[in-house]
Amino acid sequence: MPPTLVFDTDCVLCAATVRIVLTHERDDRLHFMGAWSPEGLALAARYGFTAADLNGTFLLIQDGRALTRSDAALEVARHLRAPWRWVRMFGTVPKPLRDRLYGLVARSRYRLFGRRQDCVRVPPDQRHRFHGVQSADPSRP
Repeated sequence: MPPTLVFDTDCVLCAATVRIVLTHERDDRLHFMGAWSPEGLALAARYGFTAADLNGTFLLIQDGRALTRSDAALEVARHLRAPWRWVRMFGTVPKPLRDRLYGLVARSRYRLFGRRQDCVRVPPDQRHRFHGVQSADPSRP
């Protein structure tokens, strides 16, 4: 299984993160899966996560491990080119502090950035990397 990022497809911040990854990745190894899709929920359950667990984080499945919160974000950064991959320096910050900051943003993400049903725009040439994601209507603001 390729490294797979399970993310909230209704979260504008999460959709922006996916766009950043697609624009700045070193290779095209990452795949993406909608957290609320049957595929995303089944994959999360396989690793011991429920829909409620996914509400405050994204999930990165890679090398048979499931990473969440700041650990997942730091590992996603490994797939990016400089300067985006330099985010990994934050790995020197103690995990409880990193996860506290992550949780603060995650709890406020809809209020700060917005929420739209299926706000991800999947580039046509990348559809093979997306599973359980409905691409938003490109004409929708």
